[in-house]
Amino acid sequence: MKKKNTIIAAIILVLVVAAAALLYMKFKPETTEGAKEIKVSVIHADGSEKTFEYHTDEEYLGEVLTTEKLVEGEDGQYGLYILTVDGETADESKQQWWCITKGGEMVNTSADTTPIQDGDQFELTLKEGY
Repeated sequence: MKKKNTIIAAIILVLVVAAAALLYMKFKPETTEGAKEIKVSVIHADGSEKTFEYHTDEEYLGEVLTTEKLVEGEDGQYGLYILTVDGETADESKQQWWCITKGGEMVNTSADTTPIQDGDQFELTLKEGY
């Protein structure tokens, strides 16, 4: 009886994972091929703000940020982990980190998996505290 329950649980788990994968593929943000113009505002720890405009054919934000040398970071388990933006490095001893927002709303993806569309506006803000 236990073996039968284990097999049923495993089948249900596989079906749930497959359904989640299908939903992700159906609703994931779309990328756009071709020329795009985006703006990236950097909000430093002192509150100063600087805006950069980029013309690109890239499809993801991380590609633009690294190609244009606006950010430096390291590859992590979720993609690019941004450490430095516009020459300012997050101080991990102060629990500082770079937050990516789009039009003021926090994105739920890493820079590497954040698709860009023509006219998008992103913000990179140095935050303190996890």
